[in-house]
Amino acid sequence: MNFKKQYLLLAAMGCLLFSADAQTSNETQATKATTASKRKIQPSDVYRLQSLGDPQVSPEGNWIAYTLSSVDSVQNKRNTDIWMVSWDGKQNIQLTNSPDAESQPRWSPDGKYLSFVSSRNGETNSQIWLMNRLGGEGKKLTSLKTNLMDYSWSPDGKKILMTIKTMADTSKPKTPKPIVIDRYKFKQDVVGYITKRDPIHLYLLDVASNKIDTLTSGEFDQTNAVFSPDGKQIAFVSNTTADPDRNINTDIFVMEAKPKAPAKQLTKWPGSDDSPVWSPDSKTIAFLSSSTEGYTAYQQMILNVVDASGSGAPKPLSKSLDRPVSNMKFSKDGMHIAVLVSDDRERYIGQYNLATGALSKIAGGKKAYSSLQAHSNNNWLAAMSEPQLPAELYAVENGVPRRLTKHQDEFVAPLELASVEGFSSTSVDGANVSSIAFRPAGVPATQKLPTLFYIHGGPVAQDEYGFDLTRQMLSGAGYMVVGVNYRGSSGRGWEFSKTISADWGNKEVKDIHGAVDYVVAKGWADKDKLGIVGWSYGGMLTDYLIATDTRFKAASSGAGVAMVSSLYGVDQYINQYDNELGAPWKNIDRYLKISYPFLQADKIKTPTQFMVGEKDFNVPSVGTEQMYQALRSIGTPTELIIYPGQFHGISVPSYVKDRFDRYISWFNKYLK
Repeated sequence: MNFKKQYLLLAAMGCLLFSADAQTSNETQATKATTASKRKIQPSDVYRLQSLGDPQVSPEGNWIAYTLSSVDSVQNKRNTDIWMVSWDGKQNIQLTNSPDAESQPRWSPDGKYLSFVSSRNGETNSQIWLMNRLGGEGKKLTSLKTNLMDYSWSPDGKKILMTIKTMADTSKPKTPKPIVIDRYKFKQDVVGYITKRDPIHLYLLDVASNKIDTLTSGEFDQTNAVFSPDGKQIAFVSNTTADPDRNINTDIFVMEAKPKAPAKQLTKWPGSDDSPVWSPDSKTIAFLSSSTEGYTAYQQMILNVVDASGSGAPKPLSKSLDRPVSNMKFSKDGMHIAVLVSDDRERYIGQYNLATGALSKIAGGKKAYSSLQAHSNNNWLAAMSEPQLPAELYAVENGVPRRLTKHQDEFVAPLELASVEGFSSTSVDGANVSSIAFRPAGVPATQKLPTLFYIHGGPVAQDEYGFDLTRQMLSGAGYMVVGVNYRGSSGRGWEFSKTISADWGNKEVKDIHGAVDYVVAKGWADKDKLGIVGWSYGGMLTDYLIATDTRFKAASSGAGVAMVSSLYGVDQYINQYDNELGAPWKNIDRYLKISYPFLQADKIKTPTQFMVGEKDFNVPSVGTEQMYQALRSIGTPTELIIYPGQFHGISVPSYVKDRFDRYISWFNKYLK
């Protein structure tokens, strides 16, 4: 007999073989057994973690296309495929499964096709491919000899707007030609040396004939291009000043969607105007503008709207909010603009009423939303991450999130993850600072623990209530792990962020020490077993902290710099040096002041591990090597790890695992 039918029959007869209390008891025991079988997260888990991205709502709203990145452990690389999930969450389908990565899925306007970008079959450059949403092999649409940067469909589905970086010579001679440089900014991480200007221009691809028409030309870049919903115009961003390398003066332009059409400039703010988004009726453009006219590393972007005809001045919507906004999207009826707002450890979905200018909070809490897309009126699509769950896709209906994808369930199922708690501390100068603490699972709140302060980079960023692999990994090794949103971080307003300008290693250090004092006083941290670790600006702050006192018994500094003056002209931040610190030959005292970790290296007694990517042009390896050499010369315990072929971000899976292994081994040696 069918078991389910037998169960129902016995229940109807009042002859169940176990009581409700017994069932509850068994379920409780099963839960305990499941909990007991869970384990700590380990460095090898990096091979199991997948990441979702770039969700796109189909025209009729029934499906969501997105990318899913997984680790190919054999090839030691990540591979990205395209999936789709139904809006009701009941169907989840993998659309591509090739050894070559596919990205940027985009629906054709009629919803019948999905296009994507891939360098399949040994292609040197990425090409646009087209596949039927019902399945089947993809068809290559383009054979570009240059770099495709972005693309989008025309509303009638007949053309594709392409943003392409022109390159005069793509040949690769046996003996490379000399690198000839004449630009103000001549370095960029991943890109490498920036030589002559290779303009970025716009092109139209006819889908039926494969004919390509040139829309723009000349010496200036055109980027972030997007069709108006009526298909008549294209909005784009360009900096048309004499030397775009030296300023941030980008503006919004519009042009007819045809070759050689003149462009009309809509914005004239000397700062940055960027990321245009059309209203559904093609009459209004929303965009982001910088908070200052000139360059600053501490920008806070402001939401604006402007009439697409060019009549009237832009209207700022989020200036009084004093929080960074991003990822704006018009509602389907054009009456609202939704944005992501970074606010004190949260990233929530907010919505501006265009008639009143009022902001309402749609969905938030101790979560981090991303990848916002419009679905229908009052309904949105977003990715959302929580402290114990990596990002998944959610339908947000009338402010209520409903989970669509479940890719991360397999990852978290066997893991016993750290609990997360926010707290605020007061620095010695009275500043109020927000932090997040990760306590290892199963450890009583009263137990003091060896504690690592993992300091975020940026500095304009914030530690959020989202899934944090690094802090979870270190916590899984038995450490309390703390993230500190020191002054300079985002999410607390413009003044909070810019207050460290030209004064590095001062207020941030006070803030981190204040957080240390707090967790020690609370009885969370063992004051004799404190460690400090960070990457990029977090690595710089690690250097500042170990040069401040000896309370940290071990440290790991990644991709940082301590002798700041030695990086002028060596890294990619020439605009920041000239605009924030000034030229070294005119402001050497300022450079020397913020270089104190290197200049006072003989005072550093903390055993310190140094790491960096070999090809890092963001914060080149020389900054790390100098500190390693200084500590090695004076006899303070140290080691240097250089990851071959890696840029500022470590991406090769085995190297990601290796870095976690080395973190844990180093801190175990000195703190346990």
